[in-house]
Amino acid sequence: MGLQGKKIILGITGGIAAYKMNYLVRDFIKAGAEVRVVMTQSATDFVSPLTLSTLSKNKVYTDFYDDQKTWNNHVELALWADLILMAPCTANTLAKMAYGLCDNFLMAVYMSAKCPVIIAPAMDLDMYMHPAVSKNLKTLEEYGHGIIPAEFGELASGLVGQGRLAELETIFGAVENQLGENRLDFLGKKFLITAGPTYENIDPVRFIGNHSSGKMGFDLAREAARRGAEVILISGPSSQKAEDKNITLHRVTSAQEMYEEVFKFYDKVDIAIMSAAVADYTPKVKAAEKIKKDESELSIELIKNKDILRTMGEQKTHQFLVGFALETQNEAENAKEKLKKKNLDMIVLNSLRDAGAGFANATNKVTIFTQTEEHSFALKSKEEVARDILDFIARKL
Repeated sequence: MGLQGKKIILGITGGIAAYKMNYLVRDFIKAGAEVRVVMTQSATDFVSPLTLSTLSKNKVYTDFYDDQKTWNNHVELALWADLILMAPCTANTLAKMAYGLCDNFLMAVYMSAKCPVIIAPAMDLDMYMHPAVSKNLKTLEEYGHGIIPAEFGELASGLVGQGRLAELETIFGAVENQLGENRLDFLGKKFLITAGPTYENIDPVRFIGNHSSGKMGFDLAREAARRGAEVILISGPSSQKAEDKNITLHRVTSAQEMYEEVFKFYDKVDIAIMSAAVADYTPKVKAAEKIKKDESELSIELIKNKDILRTMGEQKTHQFLVGFALETQNEAENAKEKLKKKNLDMIVLNSLRDAGAGFANATNKVTIFTQTEEHSFALKSKEEVARDILDFIARKL
């Protein structure tokens, strides 16, 4: 359970928030983790290696050689770890990590590691907002590292703004979520998730549809259920299965049926993730009998379906509402416009121009937007993408 028996490397760099790591190490040890601290030389100006060694009950590493001129094996240390946490992480170390500059022991450990990496940056607000820092954070996120954004507050400079190290509870929770065998961060939460395509009947044997397999929505439902949530999953036609006691599956066919099913449950849920590829249009007239082929052209008049997501945004009270956008051009602009227009808390963008993303693939490549943030992720399996999305939601909540 939790962090019991987990091996954590805490990489501390030279920021004033380094003193807080004494408390974080203590909390990790109390939770049953084994902690080894690696510090940059500048970090030792802010916090004592002796204190950290006493709290962690382990040697603290600051260089390739210790006082007895014994070599510290950075590769062995890196391979020992289940996770590396870089906190506080300065702009200087962020840049080194992004560009692979290996000029100290901490960077040698980082670059030798095969385990997950979580980064908690901290710096003055103008540094944190600098385009170079934003670019480096985005690069590191694309490497697959977890980023715990700096928070808004009073800074050591006397200024007030974003750049303050995230609260220790937030950092501890992120590590626990990453390493915990039973991540129950959504225990007690109720999710509504939509998945798959909708089919709009032309006649009894033909329909208008799309290539959505439903896999992304089903993977989201499974991941939420695994983390303790009660999930209502509403799916259009899909071969995917949901065999979990925490998932209640409702099958529908058309956009109208999905609309009706969604609003049976929407007011009772905490989080709604609308990943279904709902048809925008439906035939105005649906033939009662199969339309026979003849030599003339066939014209089908289409009318607009109800906009489920827009209506959810209009009726939103307490729900955290997540939309999806599949785009082929002007992707970011279209996604951000949809986020605003439909009153969403978050939108997940994927582009058909990215190889391996979109419909009928086992992988996906997404960018998440909120009103104030943008986070891009590398191409991953849809199971991993589901985990990234839910990790992001967990942090926002």
